[in-house]
Amino acid sequence: MLKRSGIKRTIKKEASYFLTLTVVNWADVFTRPVYKDALIDSMKYCIANKGLNIFAYVIMTNHIHMLVNTEPNFKLEETIRDFKRHTSKTITNLIVSEPESRREWLLGLFSMAAAKTDYIDQN
Repeated sequence: MLKRSGIKRTIKKEASYFLTLTVVNWADVFTRPVYKDALIDSMKYCIANKGLNIFAYVIMTNHIHMLVNTEPNFKLEETIRDFKRHTSKTITNLIVSEPESRREWLLGLFSMAAAKTDYIDQN
């Protein structure tokens, strides 16, 4: 059997991309308005400060689809990295601080996913 070498995909500077960003384990986080609002606030911040251009998006209960690119002096991969990092921290903090009947379950899912990622990174 032939072994395929990995194909390295490069993000082209002036191209637009269709992205799907999912919640860990496809948990239905965006059913609550407070979490959707946090997601939209993060999008607005990245538009204003990170050069993000969003041409279209749809927020589903457990993922988001976006058609995006960035201004020429920004890198899409860095902007999306920062967007995901900030949004996940904000939503996790909201899960802890806001009334949430699924708090323990959601935090448990996130914790298990983080542990799995740490294990993979270490091995």
